[in-house]
Amino acid sequence: MSDRRTSLLAAAALLAMTATWGSTFVLIKDLLDRVPTLDFLAVRFTIAGVAMLLVAPRAVRRLSPASRRHALVLGGVYGVAQILQTAGLAHTAASVSGFITGMYVVLTPVLAALLLRSRTTGLTWAAVALATAGLGVLTLDGVAVGYGEAITLVSAVLYALHIVGLGAWSNAREALGMSIVQLLVIAVVCLVATAPDGIVPPPTAADWLSVVYMALFAGALALIGQTWAQAHLSATRSAIIMSMEPVFAAFFAVLLGGESVTARMALGGLMVLTAMLVVEALPRRKVEGEVQHLVV
Repeated sequence: MSDRRTSLLAAAALLAMTATWGSTFVLIKDLLDRVPTLDFLAVRFTIAGVAMLLVAPRAVRRLSPASRRHALVLGGVYGVAQILQTAGLAHTAASVSGFITGMYVVLTPVLAALLLRSRTTGLTWAAVALATAGLGVLTLDGVAVGYGEAITLVSAVLYALHIVGLGAWSNAREALGMSIVQLLVIAVVCLVATAPDGIVPPPTAADWLSVVYMALFAGALALIGQTWAQAHLSATRSAIIMSMEPVFAAFFAVLLGGESVTARMALGGLMVLTAMLVVEALPRRKVEGEVQHLVV
């Protein structure tokens, strides 16, 4: 398979994963009326990690010591980011939380430049700026900086570090094993965070069905897809594609949640989509196509 075709397939996989994430917002909004957020995260990632470990235990055993260590670090970073984002959401509006979390689009190329010494073209920076502006139009009604916003910004930094780390450390052969280890570490982090208060399980069969969908499709399969895709894409390109998540969330909110399409929703979504198409249309420079390594 040619490099260009592999790159396009990886971008498509990342976009499909982002669409799957976007489909969960309506489900989560309903579920969290009955299940505490951290309990939901703990149950979701435990199901995802254990299910994938049972399906493919050899994938974990085949990991090199370095890949196993990298997966442990990445899972810990992602798990803490989930908790901080959740804690921030309790102190700020959901729209503001979504925008600040989406700042990983800007933070990713900055961290990639600092940690990997990667170079980003002017047009790619323009796409980053357009995606960020689109997220603002899509989500913001106003913002004041306080405790909730501050810890949400920390979560955005951690999400960006996760994207940069995957870009540096993932490889297609070990994507499954690395994903399983990450899922198990995320589950442990969330279980430790919620254990002092006990765990409240989903109360109904329909709630369990929602959790299983989010665990297996938006959790396990999505992380496997992201890990494999980032073995073939630069961190910045991945972040711009992933900025489509709130666009898909708005789409499913209209389709399944009964929300109305607004001018801001359409304009913001179009801006983010344009940013993604711009970065996909750019010719791949050698420096952006190379797999860069962060030594740990």
